[in-house]
Amino acid sequence: MMAGTGDLAERILAGERRALARAVTLVESTRADHRAEAAGLLDRLGTHGRQALRIGLSGTPGVGKSTFIEAFGMMLVEQGLKVAVLAVDPSSTRSGGSILGDKTRMERLSREAGAFIRPSPSLSHLGGVSRRSREAVALCEAAGFDLVLIETVGVGQSETMVAEMCDLFVLLLAPAGGDELQGVKRGIMEIADLILVNKADGELKAAATRTCADYAGALRLMRKRAQDPEGFPKAMTVSAWEVEGLDLAWDEMQALAEWRKAQGHWVARRSQQAAHWFEQEVRSGLLARLQSDPEVTRRMAKAAAQVAGGEISPDAAAAEMLGWLRG
Repeated sequence: MMAGTGDLAERILAGERRALARAVTLVESTRADHRAEAAGLLDRLGTHGRQALRIGLSGTPGVGKSTFIEAFGMMLVEQGLKVAVLAVDPSSTRSGGSILGDKTRMERLSREAGAFIRPSPSLSHLGGVSRRSREAVALCEAAGFDLVLIETVGVGQSETMVAEMCDLFVLLLAPAGGDELQGVKRGIMEIADLILVNKADGELKAAATRTCADYAGALRLMRKRAQDPEGFPKAMTVSAWEVEGLDLAWDEMQALAEWRKAQGHWVARRSQQAAHWFEQEVRSGLLARLQSDPEVTRRMAKAAAQVAGGEISPDAAAAEMLGWLRG
């Protein structure tokens, strides 16, 4: 392990937020020396045995995710819990930097000693999930946080990537009509453990109640999953603005997590996720190694030009390239 990593690990285990922020920056770096240092740090921290409840949160733009997270986080902090929020922002395609500023969107929560908010650029990864979000979750667990919320960019089939690093998946939606209900993909409904219809207040309260009933009906039509107790997945109404229904939603999250632990699903799920990310890391490493090889780059460019010029079909060019790599 590299010099300084041991000290950083001890500071993280002691719950020092500045050390945690530095470590998240380290694991997000693409530099080879930083990747090696991050691997050593994570390996050292992997023996601590601490676990947090990992909750993935997604929702359509304008649904009030930031307002919900701040209100929900404040409620939990007031209960004496430590809450980490990893908000994966849309990225600039040129600079790769974060466009949105989650600390400014969650100003009250960011000032709490029991909270840690970290915006990270998605870097164009599917589902708005930073490739290193999983490692950042592990760091937050080592730092002693009780709950880690992973907010993603939006709703889509690729949101299944979030489910591969979380214990629970929450879908936040706004009051909507039938057409908008149709627009929510079946895939996202199938991985959601809890659907929360936000903005159930004022003039929208009646609409939120109807929307909740619509989603509850849709969930009942879907096949019940073996890892779910009776009544799950379920839909509920909340109002982040008026802080209504958040305590009930939290009760449901805890009940589902405890049931899965008691049934052995929790350990099995985490084991499956670890195997999944091992395979992903191998694939990413192989791809990175290929992309750094000058001869591979040259041959790829030549084949791409031939495909673009109609000299060879994409399938045939790919077969030739793969044949050369195997040979």
